[in-house]
Amino acid sequence: MKSLKAKLLPIILFIVLGVRASAQMQTFGLQEVRLTAGNFKNAGEVDRKYILALNPDRLLAPYLIDAGLPVRSNRYGNWESIGLDGHIGGHYLSALSMMYASTGDAELKRRLDYMVGELARCQEKNGNGYVGGIPQGKVFWERIRKGDIDGSSFGLNNTWVPLYNIHKLFAGLHDAWQYTGNQQARTVLIGLGNWFNDLIEPLSQDQIQQVLRTEHGGMNEVFADLYVLTRDKKFLDAAQKLSHKAILEPLLLKQDRLTGLHANTQIPKVIGFEKTALLTGNKAWSEAARYFWYNVSHTRSVAFGGNSVREHFNPVNDFGQMIKSNQGPETCNSYNMLRLTRALFLDNNDVSYLDYYERTLYNHILSSQHPEKGGFVYFTPIRPNHYRVYSQPETSMWCCVGSGIENHAKYGELIYSHSSEDIFVNLFIPSVLNWKDKGVQLTQKTDFPYKNETEIVLSLKKAKTFTFNIRRPEWAESFEIFVNGKIQAIESKPSSYIPLHRKWKTGDTISIRFKTTTRLEYLPDKSNWAAFVHGPIVLAAKTSVKNLDGLFADDSRMGHEAGGRLYPLNEAHALVGKPSSYVSRLDPSGPLQFRLDSLTLQPFFEIHEARYQMYFQTYSPEEYQARKAALKQEEAAALALESRTLDKVNCGEQQPEVDHLYRGEKSVSGSDEGLFWRMTRSYIAYQFRNKNQEGKWMEISVLDNLKPDAIKVEINGGPADIILSADKMIRIKIEGMEVIDLKITALNGSVSPRFHQIRILKN
Repeated sequence: MKSLKAKLLPIILFIVLGVRASAQMQTFGLQEVRLTAGNFKNAGEVDRKYILALNPDRLLAPYLIDAGLPVRSNRYGNWESIGLDGHIGGHYLSALSMMYASTGDAELKRRLDYMVGELARCQEKNGNGYVGGIPQGKVFWERIRKGDIDGSSFGLNNTWVPLYNIHKLFAGLHDAWQYTGNQQARTVLIGLGNWFNDLIEPLSQDQIQQVLRTEHGGMNEVFADLYVLTRDKKFLDAAQKLSHKAILEPLLLKQDRLTGLHANTQIPKVIGFEKTALLTGNKAWSEAARYFWYNVSHTRSVAFGGNSVREHFNPVNDFGQMIKSNQGPETCNSYNMLRLTRALFLDNNDVSYLDYYERTLYNHILSSQHPEKGGFVYFTPIRPNHYRVYSQPETSMWCCVGSGIENHAKYGELIYSHSSEDIFVNLFIPSVLNWKDKGVQLTQKTDFPYKNETEIVLSLKKAKTFTFNIRRPEWAESFEIFVNGKIQAIESKPSSYIPLHRKWKTGDTISIRFKTTTRLEYLPDKSNWAAFVHGPIVLAAKTSVKNLDGLFADDSRMGHEAGGRLYPLNEAHALVGKPSSYVSRLDPSGPLQFRLDSLTLQPFFEIHEARYQMYFQTYSPEEYQARKAALKQEEAAALALESRTLDKVNCGEQQPEVDHLYRGEKSVSGSDEGLFWRMTRSYIAYQFRNKNQEGKWMEISVLDNLKPDAIKVEINGGPADIILSADKMIRIKIEGMEVIDLKITALNGSVSPRFHQIRILKN
């Protein structure tokens, strides 16, 4: 028999949350906000066309195959055919839902209803609540139910992030219900939740935590959402069970153990921590989420809001690898950081969160889609004179395509917010807000960021007294507000709201004016690399349109990476002189355009189909002369090795391993001092491409002392032709091989050395 406390908990939570919601900051529905002009309006329209270019039947094919139903069209290739089958379908539900709410386009709703109906057919055919597109899903999940678990950071029983995959379906079904009221989506979602809850019921807490070692999206968040939807406490219990303790516990102690971790694996977990904390009143978990957010946004993020290098958190005191890499911050990371930021802003009524939100929205999210041709960016390098690659609807099924079609469908989500009676203006974006419940409509007209002003015109059913709160951003100077042409006496500070309380009537006009300046922002590691930022806008310069290899991606496994020539860092433009001269030498040449010597700086979100420079090294004249020769020598050695390399994998890094079809058993990965590695007590295997058979040998580097008799190395099923095994490197002859399957086995139950990097070399 349940205790009285257990019986009353759902009722108490309902009352507490209901009372809190009435006083808490709340968002407007996407249906209540319409964008009217400008860059964000254009980005939404370009995204809508991309969404409509995708074929729902091809996205549904993995689900139909798994359910044993005939397909209407072949599934997509790329990531949708090599293990993450079905993940874009989940994102597509979310994108259709949000874009329909934002635009009212009936074709989007028709597609959404059709997809939900087909998923319901699959669920009915399966007969147990399950629906999914994971290859051999029924076999896989039965192994998990029985406690047969062999997990690593992205492989669970040699299946590519299956919980991450199904998380997208959970989220998509929830969005279909939340944004469009699709009752069938609600039914399928609850059925799927019941199935998953039953699946993990036999598992011990240790077994569940073992499963959670593998990237799993925000599974704790979706079960918190299911609790809100149903008030069934088993779902709240599941949300807590599915919270990864290895990440949560250091955050509770305010310990930074993020360096080397796969970044986008962690952020959704923290969103779930925060949502679960809100539902349970667990202040410690909320504080852990805030600590994580501050750590990532203030010590691990670059000027445009992104974080990570090659998908992993770099050391906070060394951004050198990010400067050098062609795999800079990942768009998915910023997608999830904005979701976390939005949650913390609403939960804490703290306007300061919006400074990061705004910076990342303008400079990373907006810039991550081609503004004319469409297509989404995976990596945004900060390496000077490099470039970005864009997806295409028929060839590219990356994670950042899934989050990408969502990103540009929901720009109206935080332009405004409200309490029970009052309105808050958070962002300066041309739009119309229609608060039907209160009979209030407002129109915001602005050319920001090109002009430092905005105007808001009110339309009310009847005159009404309430407070209009205007956000003064961190970057805004000389902030002035006029009501019906009369300047208001205000007291304000950066990152605060300015309240305007009065009886408002139709035609009342609020005009806001401010000043912005340009400043240098250095990397968080305090090195001499800095970016120009004007107000919230990051400036960069186009440097070249040459050697843009793979600019619009094909369906190759590395198509998301800008793999063209790396230009030497020592040839990048540098700022030499007194620090006071770095900004003062800028010469305005147009709206948000500045001449800098031979370069023209402009908003980064305007730069497409070009190499660019966002970060500049700063030197005194003496430092420059002393450092120039050393940097040239360092670059020459690094680029010479890259020019000889035809293919490589960084062992222990998620995407390179996925791209090389990693398989393994009893294997773990990690990083030490920025060096990633993988070891095994059984075997690990990768597949390489030796383009045109140009490669002569394979080099395997390790971080430990080699014991050749403790491992077995095989190539394409036979013994490898090892021509050198010394120090911490193995060299294997591969002449005449086009496709190379490498398998390394630890012998006699021993533990292998830590494998660091494997390369195919020309000479």
